[in-house]
Amino acid sequence: MKGQVMAIALVIALGVLMLVMMNGLVRSLEDTRTAYYERHRLAQVFAPLQRAPQSLLDRIAELEGVTAVAGRVTGSALINIQGQPLPLSAQAVSLPDRGEARLNDIYLTSGRRPDPSHEDEIILLQDFARAHGLNPGDSLSATMHGARRAFRIVGLAQAPEFLYSAAPGEFVPDDARFAVIWMSQSALAAVYDMNGAFNQLLLGASADSSLPAMLDRVDTLLEPYGGLGAYGLADHVSNRFIEEEISGLRVSSRTVPPVFLAVAAFLLNIVVSRMIQAEREQIGLLKAFGYRDVEITLHYMKFVFVIAVGGALIGCLLGVLSGRSLAQVYQSYYKFPFLLFQVDPITFLIGVLVSILAAAAGGMVVLQSVFRLTPAVAMQPPAPADYSRSAALASFLKRFLDPPGRMVARRLLRQPGRAAGGVIGIAAGMSLAVAMLNVMSAFDRTLELSFSLIDRSDLSVSFVEPLSDKVLYELQSIDGVIEVEPVRTVAVLFSNGQHSYRGAVTGLPPAARLNRALDVRQQAIPLRTEGVVLAVALADILQVNPGDMLSLDVREGRQPQLQVPVTGVADSLIGSPAYMALDSLNRVLREPHRVSGAYLRIDSAKQDAIYRQIKLLPAIAGVSLKQEAREAFQTLIDTSAGAVRYLMAAIAGVITFGIVYNSARIAFAERARDLASLRVIGFTRGETAFVLLAELSIITLLALPLGGLLGYFLVFAISEGFSTDLYRVSAVFVPQSYGIAALAVIIAALLSGWLVKRDIDRIDLVSALKVRE
Repeated sequence: MKGQVMAIALVIALGVLMLVMMNGLVRSLEDTRTAYYERHRLAQVFAPLQRAPQSLLDRIAELEGVTAVAGRVTGSALINIQGQPLPLSAQAVSLPDRGEARLNDIYLTSGRRPDPSHEDEIILLQDFARAHGLNPGDSLSATMHGARRAFRIVGLAQAPEFLYSAAPGEFVPDDARFAVIWMSQSALAAVYDMNGAFNQLLLGASADSSLPAMLDRVDTLLEPYGGLGAYGLADHVSNRFIEEEISGLRVSSRTVPPVFLAVAAFLLNIVVSRMIQAEREQIGLLKAFGYRDVEITLHYMKFVFVIAVGGALIGCLLGVLSGRSLAQVYQSYYKFPFLLFQVDPITFLIGVLVSILAAAAGGMVVLQSVFRLTPAVAMQPPAPADYSRSAALASFLKRFLDPPGRMVARRLLRQPGRAAGGVIGIAAGMSLAVAMLNVMSAFDRTLELSFSLIDRSDLSVSFVEPLSDKVLYELQSIDGVIEVEPVRTVAVLFSNGQHSYRGAVTGLPPAARLNRALDVRQQAIPLRTEGVVLAVALADILQVNPGDMLSLDVREGRQPQLQVPVTGVADSLIGSPAYMALDSLNRVLREPHRVSGAYLRIDSAKQDAIYRQIKLLPAIAGVSLKQEAREAFQTLIDTSAGAVRYLMAAIAGVITFGIVYNSARIAFAERARDLASLRVIGFTRGETAFVLLAELSIITLLALPLGGLLGYFLVFAISEGFSTDLYRVSAVFVPQSYGIAALAVIIAALLSGWLVKRDIDRIDLVSALKVRE
């Protein structure tokens, strides 16, 4: 039985592998994030504002629950890199002139901190520097506050608040297209005219403080200084995406391994139950000699435990190795300075215990049925099966089927339960393959929908602050620009009862062409004069439907609080956007004819000249090329959580083969005596193999439609597990995935059939026909 044992142990190992790997990644990411945050004193409260004097910090420090206060200067910048056609977006952040920062300190990877007496010294984000081959000692030019300045890099750093960082107007990070520049407080304050002032407040909070009450008090104090709304660490963009990643892994760790272990339990149930039924006479003999039921149970449970424990130990080892490999991917993508893969010892214990319990469940049921028999009855061969009430072959089938064919048909009709068990087992394996192939296609659909149908521009520009829409004429006048479409993005706190979300409203023209809100049929949603259109993900977060009223707490300008109806739900798969008509948005903000960016469609033959013209515009905060954004998103889904889908698809393929092979091996073990009898009475090897393999073929073919149906429902669960706050993986159904999964099952069946036929050809007729004593 070594073939069956190895196949079942492999299925158990794969389930435990997923359990150990995912739980280990969750713990490693959580522990590393916590340690990184604490070591570099990441703030618990962030409060952007227009301008406030440093003297205000003393009043804020007196607030209840506040443990640390820091005011710093931040601003946008554009970096000019030789050989780059467009300027690259950057964020400038101040550091204290002396010593380490009380809050949001940096992790210096090389070089030193800036000397406040040298205003041209900066520290650069390490990953951006590596992407462009920059090192301490190199020079860098950047445009800040409308003026172009030359700087000297004195150090490279990472920071816990920039684990996940994207350029303005984008959702996906790209090391080569977004930078962070750290300068001394006095130097950066001089650049942005913030001497003696700050425009971002950072707070540390005690563990027992009330965060909502603290945010309210901070907003009240900052209101006269243009406060844009304080928010907690949970709403910080970088932390939120890290949390989404961890939450997705946590959900997967609770749903995926049980599926694999359930399949293993099902296979073991079949193997052990049929083995026990075949040995009922020996069990009866043992009972007659005085062996107790407990002793006999332990005998069979040892067989089960060897498979379960062996598979679980292999799974633990493979889980650690896989987790360490993925941990390196997470460390490089999320910019952790360190990430050690650690697994809670309880996870190994749970993996082994669950494997044993799953494996033992099937055997116990069958043993109880045998133990109910007295020794005298158990020692007798089981009574011949009564097939008088079972389905019989139709007379017309008898005319078309030869004797081997009739044997196959009678076995299927007389033992439908066993046939159904094989069908369900193979269908379960196929459903995993169908689900994973469809999910992989869903990632491709997310790319296609987002970058071909929703966004039909070639590039987008964002401005430092909302400007008059006359700037659109300046963009349109550039030779080679075919079409310009305005956009305005406004920071908003959405609220619906207890549900809230910190995001943004995007104002679009009523008949937008370059960036649109689409419904599930991929038709443009008209933006009405009143109301807001929400992405599906945002509507789910806020628990609203079309027709419901939604509260919008605007965090810009006059900061009005609005009550607007939800007029539609958009099928947006990247981010959680909300859309309003541009004129309506400007009207409620009392800022008519304002835009914060634009989408452009350009002549590709003149793109270099267009880029040079855009570089000269002083109010540009960032420029995003759609092709580069698409490539960055492709990188995202091929790493981090997206990389797990490849591993799960490979595991689904292995499990599918394991189930099909086990079904073939079990059928051969059950019928070895019957097959040997056929050989003795004159059947050829081919005819004998046909009796077994034809049955396996029919079961496999019957399993194909059921596997497709189960895969249909499994797609929804797996797609939901992969979806995050950054992107949503919709449940799509690609016909090719069903064909590929079915082909994989058929190939597994052919290979399994070939392996079993080898055993049939080698069967020892004398040994197989001996009466078991």
